Order: sequence, then C-alpha cells, then structure tokens
Amino acid sequence: MSVDTATVKRVASLARIAITDAEAERLAPELGNILGWIEQLGEVDTSAVEPMTAVIPNTLRLREDVVTDGNVRDAVLANAPQAEHGFFAVPKVIE
Repeated sequence: MSVDTATVKRVASLARIAITDAEAERLAPELGNILGWIEQLGEVDTSAVEPMTAVIPNTLRLREDVVTDGNVRDAVLANAPQAEHGFFAVPKVIE
C-alpha cells in the first residue's frame, strides 16, 4: 500500500501532531512499509492457533476459601480517628 504526503498530513492532523512538508515526505515511505508489514501479517494462517491473552501460560494462584473467625470490629475501629456506635465516624460535609 502506498501512502502519499497528503495522507501523512491527514494522519498527523488527526493525531494533533505538527509536521512540516519535508517531514511528511520522509514519513510517507515509512508508513507505507509499516502498512505493508501489517498486510504480510494478514496472510499468515492462524486458523490452527488457539486465541490467547499472553505468550506464556498464566494461572491465578488461588487461596483456600475458608470462613475465618471475623469479629474483629473493635480491633479495626481502634485504628479509626473517630468511631461511634461500632462504625467509622466522619465529619459531616454540607455545601
């Protein structure tokens, strides 16, 4: 696919990048090469490749789902600057 300087200027405008005419002429063949490489990737047969999210297998390390003793409200509220009736107390905000 060939890219002309008008296309380069349009892409630069959409990306909010200021480029000169000389830069547009220099970038046109580079963008054409990039698009050619993407077309090459489209020719690769990937029908036998299973979709994946990463190149290495990732598995989550799961912990045992067990019920704990809980009942640590007083210990948690001991860290609060203010606590009232077993809850965190925060200043009232009125605008």
